[in-house]
Amino acid sequence: MLVPILMSLYYSFTDYDVITSANFVGVDNYIKLFQDDQFITALLNTLWYCVLTVPAGVVLALLLAVLFNRQIPGIGVFRTLTFIPVITSMVAVSLVWSMLYEDNGGLLNTLLGYLNLPPVHWLTDTNMAMISIAIMSVWKGLGYNMTIFLAGLQGVPHDLYEAATIDGANSVQKFFKITVPMIGPTTYFVSLMSLIGSLQVFDQVYIMTNGGPVDATKTVAMYLYQYGFQFYKMGYACAAAYVLFILVFVVSLIQNRSSKKWAEASV
Repeated sequence: MLVPILMSLYYSFTDYDVITSANFVGVDNYIKLFQDDQFITALLNTLWYCVLTVPAGVVLALLLAVLFNRQIPGIGVFRTLTFIPVITSMVAVSLVWSMLYEDNGGLLNTLLGYLNLPPVHWLTDTNMAMISIAIMSVWKGLGYNMTIFLAGLQGVPHDLYEAATIDGANSVQKFFKITVPMIGPTTYFVSLMSLIGSLQVFDQVYIMTNGGPVDATKTVAMYLYQYGFQFYKMGYACAAAYVLFILVFVVSLIQNRSSKKWAEASV
């Protein structure tokens, strides 16, 4: 495991292009990255994707878990249906949603037509493309996050809710005063894992838009894939990969510092 990491780190300081031998170029690759407008765009797109998916995914999963955390007949069926997208291939899900998003004949625009609303260019509008991908991504990951929250909710002592009921607390007060604080560690875990996954987004972008339109959905992972496996600039792609690694590490560290104390204090 250590050998490939060290090799890729070394190649990030070279001009390795698969065909010719690698020549050491120092930090030139890293300097070129931040002088490349496409890379800056990819970096901003990646951060925008995180903003769109992480808060929405965490909040919706928590609300869904609260809704499904009930002992009623048939609740297991609804939980299973919600979890099915998680175990479905990202390729299959992306292809299906691409058909739903089609400008002409797509199910979503067809429904809008029935409502006498104009069609939306879900994947071909630079302002809507990333939002459309984010919607699909949140939907696909909702079941996993919901399952983690369900586990956390089932660990909350029922005595706390009974005591709150005796004190006259309503459902909203119980949720914010008992549920949210008690599942602090679970929320921290879900948000951290969602953030790390969002920073590395690639599959759905590659399949649904290939980084378009006009680089509106090109992410850092997409950028390093193109330079590494389409342009064969492996050294440059390794440098982009390490920038992505540093980004994931720094953002995770910031979240860890800002959220861990709150999560631990809520136990």
